[in-house]
Amino acid sequence: MTGSDQKTTHFGFEDVPEAEKAGRVQGVFSSVASRYDVMNDVMSMGIHRVWKDAMMDWLAPRPGQRLLDVAGGTGDISFRFLKRAGSGHATVLDLTEPMLVEGRKRAEAEQRSDDLAWVVGDAMALPFEDNTFDVYTISFGIRNVTRPQEALTEAFRVLRPGGRLMVLEFSQLPNAGLQQLYDAYSFNVIPRMGEVIANDRDSYQYLVESIRKFPDQDTFLSMIRDAGFENASYRNLSFGIAALHSGWKI
Repeated sequence: MTGSDQKTTHFGFEDVPEAEKAGRVQGVFSSVASRYDVMNDVMSMGIHRVWKDAMMDWLAPRPGQRLLDVAGGTGDISFRFLKRAGSGHATVLDLTEPMLVEGRKRAEAEQRSDDLAWVVGDAMALPFEDNTFDVYTISFGIRNVTRPQEALTEAFRVLRPGGRLMVLEFSQLPNAGLQQLYDAYSFNVIPRMGEVIANDRDSYQYLVESIRKFPDQDTFLSMIRDAGFENASYRNLSFGIAALHSGWKI
């Protein structure tokens, strides 16, 4: 393949060869891993916790279910899932091993060690057999995947019939005025927070840009349906700053 034929994708607002994106994303999250949870609280003023609780409310975990939490990072969603389910198993998969290392340090990881597995892996090529899991979640991660449609297809493959997909991701506000205010906050404040708290302005500049490059709610809903999921729908959170998308493997 010649350089002119090489497929490209976005890394924030920059166009890069597809083959480079995963490595760049790994670099971002390796850099911020030790401060990732703190930055989530600061950036969102704690609202990310409300969004994750809303995700669990809609998901309604049941005892004995097996969860695959892709781009699961430090385990936030898996811990919530196991607490709600009462019993079950969660596999936390992430491309970036330092994020998983930070997750294993958390008290919840020690308390539920028999119910947790930590796996380094790629959302586009999951190292699991077909029809393995009851639930697949990915939170604030699918916009970092090189080819999100392939990740959704893989989600469908590893879910059992009757299994459920749920995606929590930053999205687009339907009101132009609110979107403009949110953009002003995102681009002017969040990178500065990253510089002060995580000593890494560039990584948080990328994270802000990646949000703006991600498809809007209806476009992403169509992608979920294209992957084979049925009864697909979404709910906006905080006026559309984030959105929950749900689909079922029937």
